[in-house]
Amino acid sequence: MERKIYRSTTDKKLSGVCAGIANYVNADVTIVRLLWAVITFMTGCITGVILYVICALIIPEEPEYYDADYKEKL
Repeated sequence: MERKIYRSTTDKKLSGVCAGIANYVNADVTIVRLLWAVITFMTGCITGVILYVICALIIPEEPEYYDADYKEKL
């Protein structure tokens, strides 16, 4: 089955981008958030913020029937 990336609706701080990426790559969401913050500050803040906004606009929210634990439709 094809896996898709979704913004998280349950584990989000701003718009769920980092939680969605963490679910997609099966990683801890805290690690993804820390990496995003470090990369954002290392590249001068603007790049990371713009990339986050673009991801928030492009990546769809996870549907209600989506179970992130199983990474598939129920």
